Amino acid sequence: MTIATQTPPGPGGAHPTGGHRQTRRQWRLGGRTRKGVLVTHILSAGTWFGMDVVMAVLVFTAARTSEDETRALSYRALALFAGWPLAIASLVCLVTGVLLGLGSKYGLVRYWWVAVKLVLNVVLSTLVLVLLRPGVQEAAEQGRLLDTVADVRLEPGDLLYPPIVSTSLLLVAFLLSVYKPWGRITRRRTGRTHA
Repeated sequence: MTIATQTPPGPGGAHPTGGHRQTRRQWRLGGRTRKGVLVTHILSAGTWFGMDVVMAVLVFTAARTSEDETRALSYRALALFAGWPLAIASLVCLVTGVLLGLGSKYGLVRYWWVAVKLVLNVVLSTLVLVLLRPGVQEAAEQGRLLDTVADVRLEPGDLLYPPIVSTSLLLVAFLLSVYKPWGRITRRRTGRTHA
């Protein structure tokens, strides 16, 4: 969202370029609103990171143990938070990040570190919704089957990779927020050259 403002006329009442020029000022979040959105963004990212760590502990516990009961319990516990709660945390992080980008001097694609964070968040949120949730539900169902069928063999399978990838990429996003590397994304100006 942009707000159009008129620049005041120069000396003698005329604008330096002739006529009145319209300038555009970027929409910004107010001080309290920005702080509230920033706190929500940090909390949702921290929650997401914490859920990934707990998921890693449960998945690696299930992979390393030889006891079927421990393995089944680990997989059933995944369903408590690695489904919709994790998806909600990732989406809240995405929405608040977009609001912060649009409502601050950094923008969404003005600086490399913000653009990279946006791409990471979109990719990870999509993976949580499309791949992780169904995989966690399937593992939880296998964990429930162990209670009724004694010879079910539970394997960690593809669940080993999500906590490693997600935790690593979230750590990269945290570091980008702190160090803000690479500077601005340069844009080519398409203007006419005057002879």
